[in-house]
Amino acid sequence: MGELTLKEVSAAYTDDLIAFAQAIVRIRSYSSGEGDLAAFIRDKMIDLGYNEAYIDSIGNVVGRIGNGPVSVMFDSHMDTVEVLDEDKWKVPPFSGEIRDGRLYGRGSVDMKGALASSVFAPLIARDLGWIDGHTVYITCTVNEEDCDGQNLKSLFAEKGLRPDYFVTCEPSSNEIALGHTGKAQILIKTKGISAAACRPHKGVNAVYKMADIIKRVEALNEKLTARGEPHGTIIISQISSISASYNAVPSECSIYLDRRMIVGEKEADVMREMDDLIEGIDATWEIGTLHATSWTGKKIDYEPVHEAWRIDTEHPLTKACLASYEEIFGKQHGDYHVWLGGTNAVTPVSMGIPSIGFGPGEDYLSHVSDENCIVEEIVTAAQFYANLIRRL
Repeated sequence: MGELTLKEVSAAYTDDLIAFAQAIVRIRSYSSGEGDLAAFIRDKMIDLGYNEAYIDSIGNVVGRIGNGPVSVMFDSHMDTVEVLDEDKWKVPPFSGEIRDGRLYGRGSVDMKGALASSVFAPLIARDLGWIDGHTVYITCTVNEEDCDGQNLKSLFAEKGLRPDYFVTCEPSSNEIALGHTGKAQILIKTKGISAAACRPHKGVNAVYKMADIIKRVEALNEKLTARGEPHGTIIISQISSISASYNAVPSECSIYLDRRMIVGEKEADVMREMDDLIEGIDATWEIGTLHATSWTGKKIDYEPVHEAWRIDTEHPLTKACLASYEEIFGKQHGDYHVWLGGTNAVTPVSMGIPSIGFGPGEDYLSHVSDENCIVEEIVTAAQFYANLIRRL
């Protein structure tokens, strides 16, 4: 009997892989509520024969297969955004139902389909003898939706991990993703003086102060857009005010800004923009630090400032991905994918770890009603990951 092929070994795991993907979609895992899913994934890794599988202090699941000198990490986050419109779904959001070759449910695209692919990929590689010389880490991380990268920062510090290569399995329609935009989230505040609404001249209205800043934000976005493609953006995502009552002059007003950065824009450039936005106005700005608590009870303090990143097409990791792609799909790769949103890759990128992306699912279906992922993409993603291990 000849040696088994990648397709043959993959086929032996396909039913279990798809059943696993359905099962994890059925487990509700909103941010800070991933505990049940984490235990389920860890136990599955143990059942599948991982060399090691554990949950760290922040609640991430970490699985390891192999113990070779070349290490690669495949990362997927467990948390999903909430379902606030269940009555609008044609397929129940936690059914894990498959219709017309698509897996339906919250997280099927972002990103439980990819998580399932990554869990089974090293098994395929192991059975084909491709694990030799490699250490493969599969990470299933927490609180990514609001605090991307903080989960891995905690894991790397706690366990002393530093993989040679990093793959974020975010949805890219099974195309190679070279990077994503950067972001800075900023909080601007204006202060006023409270007074009775019937005597507004006795106070200073903080909202009126903010009105001029709002106009400047809009003008800045128009300026960025005028630079042509690609370009950065800035929006006001939240606004609030504080007053003693509905009948009082507001004493404080706050806006929260989301500034997206393209490759080449630097953090210092954005900080200067913030100075310009408040120039001549009695206002202050600060990084819009977010605070969360993971499902294990660990506090998360997240400073949302990350520059854009993009791996070079000539990098050995990119070339290995291209070779794997051509072997799996039988064709040359087309245009590369670049995400408009953030991913956990911000942490390994900041550490100088070569990072790239590839995952099943169309990313525009993330966070929407009737979120769904092509089942065949889940299967072929596992094959791609397994083949990439061999190529590194």
